[in-house]
Amino acid sequence: MDKIIKKNEEYNESNCGLHETLFHNANGYIGVRGCLEEGVPEEWDTMRGTYINGFYDVIAMKQAENLRNLVEEKQTMLNVADTQTVYLKIDKEFFSLKTGTVLKNIRTLNMKEGYTLREIHWKSPKGKEVSISIKRMTSFVQLSLFTIEYCVTPINFNGKISFLSYHIANVSNYSNPNDPRLAAESEMYLIPQKVEIMDGYSLATSKTRKSELSMCSVVAHKMIATQKVKETSWREENAIIFEASVYTAKSEHIVLEKYSVFSDSIRNKNLEETAVMDLEKVLNNGLNYYYNTQKEYLKHFWYQSELEVMGDEGMNQAVSFNMYQLLQSAAKDCHCNIAAKGLSGEGYEGHYFWDTEMFIAPFFTLTNPELSKTLLSYRYDILEAARENARSLGHKKGVLFPWRTIAGKECSGYFPSGTAQYHIDGDIAYAIMSYYHTTGDLDFIKEKGEEILLETARLWLDVGNYSDGKFVINDVTGPDEYTCMINNNYYTNCCAKYNLLAAVTLYKLLKEKNEIQKLVDKIQLSENEIVEMEEAAEKMYLLYDKKMGINPQDDSFLSKPIWNLEETPKEKFPLLLHYHPLHLYRYQVCKQADVVLAYYLFEKEQTRETMIKSYEYYEKITTHDSSLSTCVFSIVASRLGMKKKAYDYFGNSAKLDLENIHNNTKYGIHTANMGGCYMAIVNGFAELRISEKGVSIAPFLPEKWEGYRFKFRYLGNLIRIFVKKEEIIAELVEGTAISIRIFAKQYELALQEKVIVNYK
Repeated sequence: MDKIIKKNEEYNESNCGLHETLFHNANGYIGVRGCLEEGVPEEWDTMRGTYINGFYDVIAMKQAENLRNLVEEKQTMLNVADTQTVYLKIDKEFFSLKTGTVLKNIRTLNMKEGYTLREIHWKSPKGKEVSISIKRMTSFVQLSLFTIEYCVTPINFNGKISFLSYHIANVSNYSNPNDPRLAAESEMYLIPQKVEIMDGYSLATSKTRKSELSMCSVVAHKMIATQKVKETSWREENAIIFEASVYTAKSEHIVLEKYSVFSDSIRNKNLEETAVMDLEKVLNNGLNYYYNTQKEYLKHFWYQSELEVMGDEGMNQAVSFNMYQLLQSAAKDCHCNIAAKGLSGEGYEGHYFWDTEMFIAPFFTLTNPELSKTLLSYRYDILEAARENARSLGHKKGVLFPWRTIAGKECSGYFPSGTAQYHIDGDIAYAIMSYYHTTGDLDFIKEKGEEILLETARLWLDVGNYSDGKFVINDVTGPDEYTCMINNNYYTNCCAKYNLLAAVTLYKLLKEKNEIQKLVDKIQLSENEIVEMEEAAEKMYLLYDKKMGINPQDDSFLSKPIWNLEETPKEKFPLLLHYHPLHLYRYQVCKQADVVLAYYLFEKEQTRETMIKSYEYYEKITTHDSSLSTCVFSIVASRLGMKKKAYDYFGNSAKLDLENIHNNTKYGIHTANMGGCYMAIVNGFAELRISEKGVSIAPFLPEKWEGYRFKFRYLGNLIRIFVKKEEIIAELVEGTAISIRIFAKQYELALQEKVIVNYK
C-alpha cells in the first residue's frame, strides 16, 4: 500500500478551498493551508492561513442582553504569518495558472513520506515551457519547521529564472458571516512588533491585541543552481521580500529551498532566540535530513497504527487519509489539544470540543498511548479554569469543562447548545477510563486522572437532585443540538452514572494502595461524598418507555410532533442553517441521536431488544447533519448484527472529506469524524472491547471487502488482528503472553504465535 493520493487539479474556484484543506501540511504544532504559492484571483474565496496550535487572541462576543455570567468574549485561533507565498518569474512573465497554457497540473499527498507536492507543466503566453515541482513539509521531528522546495526546469528556452519569496507579518483571519461555524468578521488580531532583515534570514515578531501572547517566525532561503545566483532582500511595510535570480539553460534544474521556523510565548520565554536557534540547527542539518527523519517517523507511525482494508483500494485510501489527518492534527504537548478542524482551517475558530475525548482519543489510546496521555493532560492543565466555569454557573463544588475553548475559558456564546452540554464532563471521564483500561497506567490516574474524575463527579452531585427516589438531571443539552435545555437527557445521565462510578472505583483502588490521601487533602474530599456518588449512580434516572419499548432521548422528546424529513427539501439541509433553533427544538428531529451514541458507550444499561427498537426509531428522525452521526450509527449497527446498515453508514463517514460529502471541507477537515471512521472498523466491524474485564473481539467482514487487519496496543503489548473471509487470525507482535476473548471464548496469545479462529 503506497499511501499516496494524487489529484489532477483543475484550476477553478470550486476546487480552491477544498484542495487548500486536503493538501494542507500540519504536525500538531503548526498547520499551513495548501494554498497556491503564487496565489489566486482576488475575488476567489480562499483561506490563506498558517496556524500555531493553542495560540489565540481574545475577542469580544457581546450578548444582546447582558444577563449574569453570560460569555462575552472568546478565544480564537490566529492566522500567524504568511511564509508560503513564492512568485516565479520567467524572464518578464510571472507564472500563473490563470495565464498561458497548463499542460499538466497534479497535486499529491504522500502520507508515507509526509509531504505534499505540486507538479506542473506550464507554457507561458510567449511560449516558454517550464516543469515545476513544489514540495512542502511540516516536520514531525522538528515541530517548528515548515519547508518549501521549489524546483523549476526550463524545457524549451535559455533565460532568466527569478523567485520572489515573501515573509508577511501583517495577516488577518478568514471570515464568513453566513455560516455560524466560522468567524463573522475578518480581523487582524496580531500586531507586528519587529520585521527585520537579519544576517542570512528574516525575522518577524508579532503580539496579540488582547491575550498578550507573542509569536515569532524566521525564514531563510537556499538557492541551488549551476550558474551564479544574484540574491537581494528588502522590506515593504510589514513584509520581507527575498529575490533570487539566475540565467540558465534549458533542462537545468533551479531549486529554491525555503525554511520557515515558528515559536510562541506559550512555550518559550525567549521566543526569538528559540526560533533562531531552531533555524540554525535546521540549516546545519539540511533539507534531506528532515525528509529522511520524516520518513522514519511515519514508518514507525504506520507500523504501530496499521489498519488496512483488502479488496477496496478506494476505501483503504480513505481510511489511511483519515488516520494521517489525525496525526497531523494531534497536539504533541499539553499546551493544546485537537481542534474540530485540526490545523487545516478556521472552522469553529480553532476551538477544542468533546470531539477529542469521544472520537479522536480512542485512536491514539489504541495505537499511540503517549499521545493520548498528552491530550488528557491538557484537560488537567485547564482544570482550574473548569472550576471557575462551574462557579460562574452557580455550582459550589466540582468542575465543568468548557464546551468550546482553546486555553480553558468557555467560548460558547449560545449557551443552550453550548455550555449546557454538561455531558462533556462525562466524556472526559470516559476517555480517562478508556486510557486506564487500555494501558494500566495507574501513575497517570494517581497524578492527574483521579482528580479530574472526582471533580467532575462532584459536579454531577451539584447539578442533579432526587425526585421520587430517582437521581435526575434537569436543564441540560445532549450531543443532539436540535433538542436543547431538556430534562434527563438519556446520554447525559448515562455519562453521569459512568463518571460517578469511575471516580468511586479508582478512589477505592488508590485507597487500598495508600495513594489517595494527598489528593483527598488537596481537594478537601470527604468520605461522605464518596457515599453520595455511589448512591447517585445507583439511583440515576435512565428513561424507558414501556409502551414503545425504547429509551426516550429526554423527558419531553416523545411528546413532540415528528419532523417530516421526507418532505423537507434537500436544499434545506443542514437544518441548522435554515430554521430558527426554537423551531427545531419543538420537534422530534435529531442532528445526531444521543440514545444511539449511549448504546455504543454504555451498552450494558439496556437490553438488546430495547437497543434494536430504539435504533430503528431514531434512525427515522435523524438527519446526520452532524459529521459525528453516521460513524456512531455504523458502530451500533455492527454490534446489533445489522451488517449492511453498518457498512452503508460507514461508507458515508469514511469518505466525508475526500469526497466533500457535506460540501464544507473547504473550511477544514472533520477531524472527529476521521476518528469515528477508525472506530467504525475497529470497535464496530471488529467489535473490539476493552474494559476492566479484559479485551475481546467479535469481528465480521463486510461483503465488499476481502479482509481487513489492524494493530492495537493493550497493557503495553502490540496485537494484530486479521479478519479474513473464512477465519480470524490474532497475533501478539510485541510483548508478553496475554489473554484475548474471541467470540466469547478465551485464547492465550504468545509472542509471534498466531491464533486462528474460524467463523461459527
